[in-house]
Amino acid sequence: MTPLSDRQKQLLFDYSLGLTPEHETAEAERLLDSNPEAAELYHLSRLALAPLDAVEVEPCPEELTDRLFARIEEMSQVEAGQDRLEELLAVEQSQARRIKVPLWRNWSEVVTAAAAIALFVSILFPSIGLMRQKYWQATCGAQLGSIYDGLRNYVSDHDGLLPAVATAPGSPWWKVGYQGKENHSNTRRPWLLVRGGYVEPNRFLCPGRRGEHPINFDGFPIQDFSDFPSQAYIHFSMRIGCPTSSERDLTRKTVLMADLNPLSEGLPSDFTVSLRLPLGERLITSNSTSHGYRGQNALLHDGSVEFVRERHTSISEDDIYIIRGMSCGTEVCGCELPSSDTDIFLAP
Repeated sequence: MTPLSDRQKQLLFDYSLGLTPEHETAEAERLLDSNPEAAELYHLSRLALAPLDAVEVEPCPEELTDRLFARIEEMSQVEAGQDRLEELLAVEQSQARRIKVPLWRNWSEVVTAAAAIALFVSILFPSIGLMRQKYWQATCGAQLGSIYDGLRNYVSDHDGLLPAVATAPGSPWWKVGYQGKENHSNTRRPWLLVRGGYVEPNRFLCPGRRGEHPINFDGFPIQDFSDFPSQAYIHFSMRIGCPTSSERDLTRKTVLMADLNPLSEGLPSDFTVSLRLPLGERLITSNSTSHGYRGQNALLHDGSVEFVRERHTSISEDDIYIIRGMSCGTEVCGCELPSSDTDIFLAP
């Protein structure tokens, strides 16, 4: 039997604390099923962490966290404070020294110490997870704001018109990453902002959306592509307008973009197949996965950004993720279009 690697041990440790995302949780469970050493280490860690189960933690009120972030944002605007922070960081970096610790030499000691630390944190800092989510929400909202700035500049340079590509009747909107000459994805429109230099491509990556591997566009040959490389490279969904509408600018009060539509989770990667996606209860009720189903940031026509916990915004009660009339059992083929301007539909 192959000894456990340091990464596998770290994975088991995170799993025992309940800190693993969905894909790492599945990996840890497979490891426990197949490796007796992993099962023994996990059992030992759970014994050490058992006292934490008896701790009752009251969640920090969200309004308190909101006020804290408001204060942090105010402080970040103070130029002198920023300069002082940069000076301190420079000093710390110049004095940094690597400390080597034999982390896995004695697993039981590590787990016991970690349990004590976790107990301390769970008592004194119950809002750490909530604060992290709030930070990601704020950063995501700021990125949507920067996309709007690029969108507004694009409109200014193109006679007041929003990004658009020529599409044939019945063309699919779901083939994100298709690089053929046909415009077969709704993401080709925001890609025009990237190719034209109006928006940095990394702005389309939501910081709250965790994946198996970090995604970025560093060194990416943007001009060689007609669309985002794949669904993994764009974490927002853009509105598809009614085909009979004459509104192609920013004057209409509507939702322009939001965190990724849950429908994207069921899209095939093979573009040669026909899409047949039946809508179940989860797909027509859940929020975006980008912020752990807690809600989604939505970019409105005036450049404002709302974090909403429902699938609609303050300007309309319309579900932003499905076309009006869709319900459980509806089969999505990926060519549907809204029939009116009031039917908001943000396609993957």
